[in-house]
Amino acid sequence: MAENRVLGVPSPRVEGEQKVGGKAVYAVDVLLPDMLWVKVLRSAIPHGRIKRIDVTKALSVSGVKVVMTGQDVAGARIGKRIIDMPLLADGVVRYIGEKVAAVAAETEAAAERAVDQIEVEYEELPAVTDSLAGLEPDAPLLHPNVAEYKGLLHRIETPSNVFVHLTWNKGDVEEGFRQSDVVVENTFHVPAVHQAYIEPHSCLVQVKPDGGAEVWASTKSPFAMREQVGSALQVSPADLVIHPCYVGGDFGGKGDANEVALCYALSKKSGGRPVKFLVDYTEELIAGNPRHAATIKVKTGVKKNGVLIAHQMEYIFDSGAYGAYRPQGFLVGAHEASGPYRIPNTHIEEKYVYTNKFPCGYMRAPGHPQGSFASESQADIVAKKLGIDPAEYRRMNFMQDGDHFPVGESIAHVKAAETLKKALEESGYRVTKPKNVGRGCGVGNWVSKGGESYAFVKIDDAGEVTLSTAVTDTGPGAYTIMRQIVGEELKVSLDSIKVEILDTTKVLKDTGVRGSSSTRVHGGSAYEAVKKAREEILRVAAQAMNALPDELILYDGGVTHGRAERRMSFAEIARANGGPIIGEGHYLNMKEGPETSTVAQVAEVEVDRETGKVTVRRLTTAHNTGTILNPLTHQGQIDGAVMMGMGYGTIEELATDDGGKVMTANLGDYKIPNIKDIPNLKTAIVQSKTGSGPYNSMSIGETAIIPTAAAIANAVEDAVGVRIKSLPITAEKVLIALKDR
Repeated sequence: MAENRVLGVPSPRVEGEQKVGGKAVYAVDVLLPDMLWVKVLRSAIPHGRIKRIDVTKALSVSGVKVVMTGQDVAGARIGKRIIDMPLLADGVVRYIGEKVAAVAAETEAAAERAVDQIEVEYEELPAVTDSLAGLEPDAPLLHPNVAEYKGLLHRIETPSNVFVHLTWNKGDVEEGFRQSDVVVENTFHVPAVHQAYIEPHSCLVQVKPDGGAEVWASTKSPFAMREQVGSALQVSPADLVIHPCYVGGDFGGKGDANEVALCYALSKKSGGRPVKFLVDYTEELIAGNPRHAATIKVKTGVKKNGVLIAHQMEYIFDSGAYGAYRPQGFLVGAHEASGPYRIPNTHIEEKYVYTNKFPCGYMRAPGHPQGSFASESQADIVAKKLGIDPAEYRRMNFMQDGDHFPVGESIAHVKAAETLKKALEESGYRVTKPKNVGRGCGVGNWVSKGGESYAFVKIDDAGEVTLSTAVTDTGPGAYTIMRQIVGEELKVSLDSIKVEILDTTKVLKDTGVRGSSSTRVHGGSAYEAVKKAREEILRVAAQAMNALPDELILYDGGVTHGRAERRMSFAEIARANGGPIIGEGHYLNMKEGPETSTVAQVAEVEVDRETGKVTVRRLTTAHNTGTILNPLTHQGQIDGAVMMGMGYGTIEELATDDGGKVMTANLGDYKIPNIKDIPNLKTAIVQSKTGSGPYNSMSIGETAIIPTAAAIANAVEDAVGVRIKSLPITAEKVLIALKDR
C-alpha cells in the first residue's frame, strides 16, 4: 500500500491563501468599539533634562481623552532582560525620537493635532553620539543610576557608559601571540541597519475593570510580552491575554513590549477604553531597535605555515540610549563569530556602550554578521600576508567533529571543510575570470538554539484533524512545518489538517520564533503531540477490532487491519473512544547544539575602476544542513538571508549626523535591496542526518546572512586590490581606496 508522502515535498504556506486573500488578521486590522488612537510626541534633541511640559492645549483639542507624560508613569521601566527604558521619558530624554508624551483621542487626526499642541522646555545636556567617545573617562554619564537597574548581567561598581562588559577565553592568548611567527591586527566598522519588516509595530490594548487586559499586538513573543508588561506595571502576567495575530515580518525586531505597556497605561487612565498605537515607518527608523553598529578590533597570530595559534576580538557595540531590546542582554552570536576554526588560544571581549542614539536590539543572527565581517575579512588578510590561498588557509584550520570552538565548548558535528569544498566547486571559484572581477569566500556557523513549546493534535468525531499551537508565525512557515509533521505521522494530506492558533490562556509558555529554532522547538512539540495522538488512535482501533496495535496501519484518514482486511476511519475511532482523540506535545530543551549548521559562500563581484561601483554578479551559498522537511520554505530562508547579507554588505546604513539625528528616516532614503539588485543566486546543500530537530532537521534561517558581507569585501580586494574595512562597501569608499593606493 503506497503511503502519502508529506515530508520533503515543497509545500505552500498553510496561511498563504488567507494572506493573499486579505483574510489574515494582523494587529493593525483589529478594531474595537469606542477605540482611541494613540500618537506620541518624540524628543527633538539627543540629550536633555525636561524642565517643563504643558499639556493644557492638547487636552482642549476636540476628541482628546487622555494625555500622559513621564510623570504619569514615573519609575515604570521596561526591558527584555536589562530593564532600563522608561515608558515615557522620565525627566530626561536620551535620544532624538524618544517618547516624551502620549495622546489618546477618538481619531488619529485629533491625536496628531493634540501632539502638536504639547509644549516642552528642555535644558540641553552634552550628548554622546559615538560609542568610542562614550568610553572616555570624561564622557557625559548617560545613566547615573545604571547600577540600580534590574536585569544587569554583572555588578557595576563604578557607573560608566559601559554597562555590559563580557569576556570569553580559551588557553592563553598572550602566550599564543608570543609563539606566533606572524601577528596581524586590524580594525573594522559596521553600521546600524534596520530589519525593514513590511508591517510596522502595532498594538491594541483594552484594560478590564479587574486590572487585566486584552491585547492584540504585532509580536513574535506573546509570553515574553506578558512578562515585560506585567513587570513594568505591576500587573500579573496571567491577567494579560495576548490574542494571536499574524506578524508581517520580524527578523528579530518584533519581541519588545514598550508600546503595549504604554497603551495599557493609556487604556487604564481612559477608564478602560481600547487604545490603538500604530507606529509609522519614520518612527520605526528613528526609534526602532535595529542591529547594533560596532567597532571591532581583531588580532590574529599564526605560524608561517598558516596554522592558527591565537585570535583576539574586541567588540565595542553602540547600544544606543538603552539596553532594553536585547533578550539576553548581549548579542548571543558575537562570541561565536570567529568561525568554525581550531584555535588553541582565544580572547573575545564585548563592551556595550550607552550613547544618545536610537536603542538597538536583535536582528537576524544577532552578533554574527558584525563579527563575521571582521573575522572573515581578517582571514583573507592573514592568508594573503602569508602567501596562502584564502580558501586553503581556512581549510587547514577548520574544526573537525568533536573539536572545541574558539570559545571552548565541544561541538559534535561540524562539516566546515565539506561545505567550503562544495561552495568552491559550485561557484567556479578557481576558474579564470575577467579583469576587474573578483571572487571571495566566507564561512560561518550557527549552533542550534533551544526553547519551549506546546502543541495539541485533535481528531474529532467527524474525522477532522486539528493542530493547535500558541506559536506566532512571523513568516518562516512554522505552521506549515508543524502541519507537515502531523500529516507525515497520521498519513493524511496537508489540506485535511486544520490549524488553530491559541491565545496565551491556553498553554503555560511558548518561547516563540527565535534563533532558527522553529522547526526544532515548535516542530518538536507538534511531533510529540501527533505521536501521542497516533498511539491513542491505534489503541482505540485495536480494542474495537480485537487486534494488537502493531497489526494496524494508518493510511488516508483511517486505520487498516492488514490480515483481517478491516478498516476504521478516524471519525469511527473518535466515536468509539466516546470523544475526540487528543495528543498533547510539550517540547522543552533550552540547551544549544550539539550540532552546528555551517555555511560557506563565494561572492563574485565586478568593480568599475572609474567610479568605484561594486556590482555583485553571483552569490553561491553552500550549507551543511539536516533533513529538509520542506524544500520550498528551506530555500526561501536561504534566499532571503543571502539578500539581507548583501544589503548589509553593499547598501544599508541607518545613518545619523553628528547630533544623533537619523538621516535615513524613510524607505526612500534608507535603501534595501530590491528585485533589480538580486544577482545570480546558487545554492548547494550538503545534507547530514545529525540534526536535533524532528527527523534530524537542522537550523537554516540565520546561517546564510552570516558570511555574505565578508565574502563581498574579499571579492572586492580580489578584483582591484583594495581592502574595505567598513560597511557598507560603497562606490565612494572603493574609489577613495583606489585613489589612495
